[in-house]
Amino acid sequence: MNKKIYPFIIGATAFLFFIPFLGSVHLFDWDEINFAESAREMIVSGNFSRVQIDFHPFWEKPPLFFWMQVLSMKAFGINEFAARFPNAVIGIFTLLTLYFTGKRLYDEKFGLIWALAYMGSFLPFLYFKSGIIDPFFNFFIFLSVIFLARSIREKPGRDASKYALFSGISIGLATLTKGPVGLLIAGISVLIYWATMKFKKISAWKNVLIFSLACLVITSLWFVPEMINNGFWFINEFVKYQANLFLKPVAGHSGPIYYHFLIVFLGCFPISILALPVLFRKNTASADEEGKYFLKWMLILFWVVMILFSIVKTKIVHYSSLSYFPLSYFAAFFLYELINGRNTFKKYLIWMLLAAGTIFSIILICVPLIARYKDIVSPYIKDRFAIDCLNTPVNWNGYEFLIGVAFLLCVVVTLLMIRRKYFFSGVITLFYATAFCIFFYLKAVVPKIEGYSQGAAINFYKSISGKDVYVTTIGFYSYAPYFYFGEMPGGNAERSNKEWLLNGDIDKPVYIITQTTKKKLLDGHTDCSFLKQEGGFLFYYRSVKSVNK
Repeated sequence: MNKKIYPFIIGATAFLFFIPFLGSVHLFDWDEINFAESAREMIVSGNFSRVQIDFHPFWEKPPLFFWMQVLSMKAFGINEFAARFPNAVIGIFTLLTLYFTGKRLYDEKFGLIWALAYMGSFLPFLYFKSGIIDPFFNFFIFLSVIFLARSIREKPGRDASKYALFSGISIGLATLTKGPVGLLIAGISVLIYWATMKFKKISAWKNVLIFSLACLVITSLWFVPEMINNGFWFINEFVKYQANLFLKPVAGHSGPIYYHFLIVFLGCFPISILALPVLFRKNTASADEEGKYFLKWMLILFWVVMILFSIVKTKIVHYSSLSYFPLSYFAAFFLYELINGRNTFKKYLIWMLLAAGTIFSIILICVPLIARYKDIVSPYIKDRFAIDCLNTPVNWNGYEFLIGVAFLLCVVVTLLMIRRKYFFSGVITLFYATAFCIFFYLKAVVPKIEGYSQGAAINFYKSISGKDVYVTTIGFYSYAPYFYFGEMPGGNAERSNKEWLLNGDIDKPVYIITQTTKKKLLDGHTDCSFLKQEGGFLFYYRSVKSVNK
């Protein structure tokens, strides 16, 4: 195959996998709907400088990602496709960046393997089909780190300064995307690299200044106008929130210290297994000096992310998603050595790939079967809400479990190809098989699972959209009413007060949604008329007349 067409293969593959069916399933609570709602509120309020939720200041995130969603919604409308489209685009840019970085380090084949390794793993692929912030955030941090590495390696001069500038711009964009943690990660990585160099001078002060000024200028594009227009209150709350993420669990998101290691190992199949021979190997004699240098930076970045977010009290899956970049590099490095006869495929790797692939396949097979034959498994489920959700009427075609079967067959075929030393063909087959599996599963199975978990509530919010009413949830928190009901700015200041909506002197009707296990929260509220139950949700109506009786 002509290697000149590799970038076109990667670009076309990314486009075909990431763009189609982005809107085939509702946005998921919390993060997807949260972020899409902030973008929607920017549009309907005309306030693009401040992030809001329910038209109140939302200081958890800076605005860059929401601006991207706003542009997408302006082009495609306020819907699921538009909310997820920015990540699909950044997914295409990510794979092409990996290809051209890998090509510069080694050759076109390495770049191709690296890009496909990232795409052909579960969590990395899944994030490009989502509407969360992290794919943007991680892309900018990764750019900053590789530009920093190049700036440090270059002799003092124009090129070193150029890469310092690019790095500062990238980390500034990362800060505008999710906050100062991007600068923290890059800073810790540089400090560790400096320590490995026994604290010798690694960069000219000029380049440090260029990096700092570039970062400051980019971040000031939003922070300075915000402080000028609204004072220090919003920025102060933003900084306090970022600190709380590190110091204590936020919104109940806690977990054991090994949480992220478990998530990355299980969620990043197959690269999490293929990376092991490089991740824990001391000797890298097969790499040239440039390769060793870059590998060192990737090792530093990986361990900084994993250790930092293991220490952080708040544990959320995507916090460690930046580690997917170095992890995919380790896998690509091992496979490249394998293809070039500089390494061997150990038996333990074959057994680990077979075991993990089998486990994933069983899960993919069982999920639709459990949903279809819920009467068999319901007696073993202790969660009443989960049982009620499973009773939501959802139509299954009956073939969905075959996606898992096909994936298991592809894993077996891949391992047979590897045993016969068809390494390149084998790993490419595995990566594409994983990508196809996720792609079809997202289209065929995930919308049905969403139908059980939240579909009834979201369909209800959509059905009353445009009515002159209030909507609230009792007993659980959700961003879905804001986005799918389409709340508009203005109106009664009490509308966010659940106590007032439930017990106060309301000025227009209220629709109240609760979960079946929280029904007792509405006991005694005789003015709340029960409408219906769908799945695990109960729907009530409180009229203005009932208040005036």
